[in-house]
Amino acid sequence: MKDLVHRIREGVTELLGAPDGYEVVLGNGGATAFWDVATLCLVERKAQHAAFGEFGGKFATATERAPFLDPSQVISAEPGSVAYLEAADDVDTYATPHNETSTGAIAPVRRPAGPDGAILLTDATSGAGALPVDLGQTDAYYFAPQKAFAADGGLWLAVLSPAAVERAARIEDSGRWVPEFLSLTTAVANSRQDQTLNTPAVATLLLLADQVDWLLGQGGLEWSAKRCAASAEILYSWAESREWATPFVARPEERSTVVGTIDLAPEIDVERVLAELWANGVQDVFAYRKLGRNQLRVGMYPAVDPDDVAALTACVDYLVETV
Repeated sequence: MKDLVHRIREGVTELLGAPDGYEVVLGNGGATAFWDVATLCLVERKAQHAAFGEFGGKFATATERAPFLDPSQVISAEPGSVAYLEAADDVDTYATPHNETSTGAIAPVRRPAGPDGAILLTDATSGAGALPVDLGQTDAYYFAPQKAFAADGGLWLAVLSPAAVERAARIEDSGRWVPEFLSLTTAVANSRQDQTLNTPAVATLLLLADQVDWLLGQGGLEWSAKRCAASAEILYSWAESREWATPFVARPEERSTVVGTIDLAPEIDVERVLAELWANGVQDVFAYRKLGRNQLRVGMYPAVDPDDVAALTACVDYLVETV
């Protein structure tokens, strides 16, 4: 078991190009649990959030509700666009998604030019392993295995900078109450021993380790990012060439290459299209339900062959013409 965790930590370090001094930490509970971990152990006094979809907004809610923190600064944008972090003198922690899973929008991983000592937390749940990244620009690049790594949920992983590790140790030593399950210093200590606080699902670790090895064997992050970009080019070019389809994210530079969202014209019954796709073995291309849009949402992760994305577009063409 410890050999398996060690294999994952070494593989993720190599795949994502972690700078010297950064370390890969594993914890139980998934990326949602990491929001609570970060709220307790990484935000010292005040956080700033970029919220441009469901998941960036959920982390903002976590810090806003914390009674020991100042009210968070939330920079919001409508779904289908991107909110960008801004330097602020009174903020000690910045937080943004790298890829917003709910809307298919992507933001740069770039540290705001604010006062020294502030840290950046990047939600990479649907981006890690599939999007180019300079980890030197962030202090916690956290994710779960069920997206780009084709594994199951239930774990969180974070590539942490020395500044993030030091911040957590200082906060937890200050007397702030932190449950052991949500303690980042506990997760760091266990990960350094190639284990987790609670027993994880072994199958998840096996799937994750195999996928990391596969990605490295194919050429690493550069290969993975190019493969996803090829799928995205197929999807967005197809949508732009149809009168009844439109990329939901208006600005091309803000369109995700791992989660593509395509609006369909109002006269097309997307629920019927989805039902026919499902009946023929093409599954899970429905929009994020809270958006309430007549939309397809397509996963274009590394394990998805670009030819399959092309085949999906042909299926939708057929259904729009015949259903």
